[in-house]
Amino acid sequence: MTRYILFLLFSAISLCASSQTSKLAMQYYETGEYEKAAQLFKELYNNEKRTDFYFDKYVESLLAMEDFQSAEKIVDSRLRKESGNLNLLVIQGKILEAQYREEEAEKIYETAIKKLPADRLAIVKLGNEFVKLNKFELAIKAYEKGARLLKDDIIFSYNLGDLYRRKHDVPKMIHYFLNAIEAKSARTDNVQLLLQRYLRGDDWDELQSQLYERLQDHPDNVLYPEMLAWVFIQRKDYRNALRQVTALDRRNGENGSRVYDLGTMASNAKAYDAAIKAYEYLVQNKDPNSQIYLDAKQDLLNTKKTKITTGNGFDLVEIRSLRDEYIAFLDEFGRSKTTGNIIYDWAKMEALYLNDLAKASELLEELIAYPGLNKYLRANAKVTLGDYYLMQGERWDATLYYSQVDKEFKDDLLGQVARFRNAKLSYYTGDFQWAQTQFDVLKASTSKLISNDAIDLSVFIMDNMGLDTTAKPLEMYAQSELLVFQNRFEDAETMWKKIGSDFPEHALQDDILYARANMLVDQRKYDDAAKIFAQIVEDFPEEIRADNSLYKLAQLNEVQLENTDQAIVLYERLFLEFSGSTLAVDARKRYRILRGDFSEEEETEEVPEQ
Repeated sequence: MTRYILFLLFSAISLCASSQTSKLAMQYYETGEYEKAAQLFKELYNNEKRTDFYFDKYVESLLAMEDFQSAEKIVDSRLRKESGNLNLLVIQGKILEAQYREEEAEKIYETAIKKLPADRLAIVKLGNEFVKLNKFELAIKAYEKGARLLKDDIIFSYNLGDLYRRKHDVPKMIHYFLNAIEAKSARTDNVQLLLQRYLRGDDWDELQSQLYERLQDHPDNVLYPEMLAWVFIQRKDYRNALRQVTALDRRNGENGSRVYDLGTMASNAKAYDAAIKAYEYLVQNKDPNSQIYLDAKQDLLNTKKTKITTGNGFDLVEIRSLRDEYIAFLDEFGRSKTTGNIIYDWAKMEALYLNDLAKASELLEELIAYPGLNKYLRANAKVTLGDYYLMQGERWDATLYYSQVDKEFKDDLLGQVARFRNAKLSYYTGDFQWAQTQFDVLKASTSKLISNDAIDLSVFIMDNMGLDTTAKPLEMYAQSELLVFQNRFEDAETMWKKIGSDFPEHALQDDILYARANMLVDQRKYDDAAKIFAQIVEDFPEEIRADNSLYKLAQLNEVQLENTDQAIVLYERLFLEFSGSTLAVDARKRYRILRGDFSEEEETEEVPEQ
């Protein structure tokens, strides 16, 4: 027992000393003190013959000192004892190359390949040694020879694919990587990652072409349609990707999840037609009692709605037809907490696109009353219902619903949304002191949208309340904003004209222009809105609406007017000329994304429409 303890103690001391010597040797090597490094690596190698690392470092130190004789001597000595160690031949060739004896080195390398045994590990080790020296052609020869020895054409496909990648030979890289995943499907994710990283432009055509050829030769191999679908997705060709995944779904008798995932992907990428076809396939081909059928049918409605309502205008006939589809869905599945989202969307469609606020309010009242309804959906429905009541002039009903959500979700974003709505309602009706108090609290909101709007309104009230002894112009302006909110656009225009005639010297001119521009955006008159935003920036650069107008003008150019170059110019102008603005950070981010400095990250914040 005592001897065993002494043995362990001696081993621990030896290991510690070896570790310290190794660190010191590496330090000498990295600082260029090769003679000292060589002495220590030699000592370490002599003590641990089984460790190739110390041997390799010893030889490298000798080569750095140009002590070729000692290097050759130590390698020859090992070769006499380990004639089957082909890696030593590679090191021997490396020593010859260091002396500019390339032809001799080349013969040694070829000898190493000729001596390869039918042993997978030995083949991989030799291939790796050549890769370390950037001798990719020799590594390829080694793997090709190894494949013949092992009588397996695809065993080293992954290694060969990586080597052809290093040689920038795209067709062969693709060929061998496809072989690699055919041999071992578990490699698919890794190969896809490499292809995604290294393929450029027309390279994808080459991959697509090779996949089609393999699909013709091996029509029953599901790997190839799966890879084709992946290629189409990378190229954002969701229509052709859908063709592949629906074929796979049919062939394999799948539950539709593959098609559903593609539909979601296409919808997120705004490829609405492909997404609609994906969901329609599921609705037509899957069991109506299955969950995926229900999910697909709901997403089909949502995608159709998004497609119809996105852009510069919408077709009223299409909206009415879609409403009929919502009603048919609810007739099929019933009206309950399970279908609450569909009822909520239908209500918003009635209000925002069919101008039937009474019907929308009725639907939301019905939704709110459902027992067991998700509390967040109920709260959103209450806030939206409050908006619709306010649009109908029912102020007290609106504030009741806002207050209920504020109380229930006090520390939640939804509570802040409801509180902001209530504060803005007070602003609309002329209770500026209470409204400003609430806006000052909401400046610290976790929502950038609410925080920025609260800051803007607080500053706006402060500026205009201090201009003269009467609050009448501000009251009239706030009423005009309520009229716009209620879609009473002509009445709002009348109010703005009255402000101009009754108070011609009042500094609300830029604010009236700003409100008019936002009204035009709501009416989808984007060109007219852009002209007014530009006018505010040029004529009122010192007023509080200037930075907001410049930001909205940039957004219009980016999204609705599809003028990316102009949007980049406007975003840059904003963060340079209005560096203190709350919008400067967002403007810089949009500028860099549009310029291509980095890819866009999804940072969305769901806040009900204001």
